[in-house]
Amino acid sequence: MIRRKIKKTFLQSLQFYPITIVTGPRQSGKTTFLKDVLPDWKYVSLEDPDIREFCKTDPRGFLSSFSERSIIDEAQRVPELFSYLQTKTDKTGDSGQYVLSGSQNFQLMKSISQSLAGRCSVLKLMPFSQTELQEANLLHKNVYDYIYTGGYPRIYDKHIPPARYYADYFETYVQRDIRNVENIGDLQLFTKFIKLCAGRIGQLVNITSLANDCGISATTATRWLALLETSFIIYKLKPDFRNFTKRLTKMPKIYFTDTGLASYLLGLKSGEQLSTHYLRGNLFENMIINGFVCNEYNRGFEPDFSYWRDKTGLEIDLLKTSLTQEGKEIIEAYEIKSGETMSSDYFSNMEKWAKFPGNTNNTKTLIYAGEQSFTTQYGKVMSWNNPLYL
Repeated sequence: MIRRKIKKTFLQSLQFYPITIVTGPRQSGKTTFLKDVLPDWKYVSLEDPDIREFCKTDPRGFLSSFSERSIIDEAQRVPELFSYLQTKTDKTGDSGQYVLSGSQNFQLMKSISQSLAGRCSVLKLMPFSQTELQEANLLHKNVYDYIYTGGYPRIYDKHIPPARYYADYFETYVQRDIRNVENIGDLQLFTKFIKLCAGRIGQLVNITSLANDCGISATTATRWLALLETSFIIYKLKPDFRNFTKRLTKMPKIYFTDTGLASYLLGLKSGEQLSTHYLRGNLFENMIINGFVCNEYNRGFEPDFSYWRDKTGLEIDLLKTSLTQEGKEIIEAYEIKSGETMSSDYFSNMEKWAKFPGNTNNTKTLIYAGEQSFTTQYGKVMSWNNPLYL
């Protein structure tokens, strides 16, 4: 059993709130995690048609059968239940009464906002992070094999070839999850749209260009992007607006929650093929940023990262704001390079960026595909497999 980094945050949440909600991508390990951490709790899944019908027709009877200390999986399948949960948990006000889980974030968040606001904690469990695999001695030694394989638990548990797994995963996602959320008439066109998104990893989101390439309207492209976000397939990295001027880029960049799925959508057949692919650097960047995102989710926080780019092309891949113990703000700048040999030129953009007003109090770190980590006169150099950069 791979130890999930979110465990500590989850157990703390049970002490603070009557209801804890665990969401995330389908097959990211939510059910396995909950059964492992709470072995003495009752478990029920609303995926079962009989149980779902019982819950819909007699919600009070359902909650009597599954009273306190119960895990209700795929809770978004019966949104009417949330109002009854509110009434039941408010009677005692005790913490740690229910755990709800589900993979359709849109339906869950809609139900939460209507009935459970202020009464629950919402945590997001992602596929295995690099750190989790590393601690379990399952991380690939070759970075491109890791990017190609991704982090979905079943691949590691059942030793399923990534190409086979992601083909089945994607088919299930399109045929089932998407149809449950939105009525998309042309699934082939939607599939084309997702693959076009994969081809734009680490690039600015230009809705007009994306819509034109897919043959859909800009309105439809915007709606489908939002659907992919709420389904945990993609996420956006916002531009940094500190010292905002007309010279700065305003569009977000697009990344995939799992690089294995992105590799499949790009038609890659192996990690070796990825090592010479034209999007090698983009996928490497995606992998590194995923590590930062997962780390924040595991701590119970929403990721608040950004990138910086001006109209001349000067760019910083990732910016992270943190506070010292004295409460002083520090801007951590990260440059991400897929090269295996360190070059001082990799620091040039960060050096130029640091000279802008407001950026003087910062740290500069290069994360690259090499194996050595060390400190230079320009800043830190960190190997991709060194978790200390998080």
